[in-house]
Amino acid sequence: MTQAQTQTATSSAKRMLAGAVADGVFKVLLGAGFIIGAVRLGDLLGVPAWLMAVSGVALLIGGGIEIGYVRSRPMATYRRLMVVYDIGWVMAALAGLLMAWRGGSAGGEVWIGYQVAAPVALAALLVAATPVH
Repeated sequence: MTQAQTQTATSSAKRMLAGAVADGVFKVLLGAGFIIGAVRLGDLLGVPAWLMAVSGVALLIGGGIEIGYVRSRPMATYRRLMVVYDIGWVMAALAGLLMAWRGGSAGGEVWIGYQVAAPVALAALLVAATPVH
C-alpha cells in the first residue's frame, strides 16, 4: 500500500469513527430534549408525556452505548446498524405522517414508539457484536 493509500484509508476510518460518535451524540441530545420537553412535545405529537420520557431514556441509553462501544466494535457493524436504524426511522415517520394525513390519531405514537424500541435494539446488537481484535 502506498503512503497516499494509507493516508486515504486512515482519513476514511477517522470519518467513519466521527460519524458513529456523532450519531450517538445526536441520540443522547435528542433523548435529553425528549425528557426535558416531554409534556410540550407530547402535546404536539399527540402522545402521553410518559411515552416521550421513556423514549428519551431509550435514546439516552442507546446513544450512550453507541458512543461507548465505538472503538471496540467494527465500523462495518456500526454502518449496517445505522443504515437499518435510519431506514426504520424514515419508515416510522412516513407511517406516522400517513396516519395523521388520513385523520388518525396514532401517528405520533407510531413514531415515538419506534424511538423507544429502535435505540435499545441497536444498543443490544452492538453489545452482542463481535469485538474488534
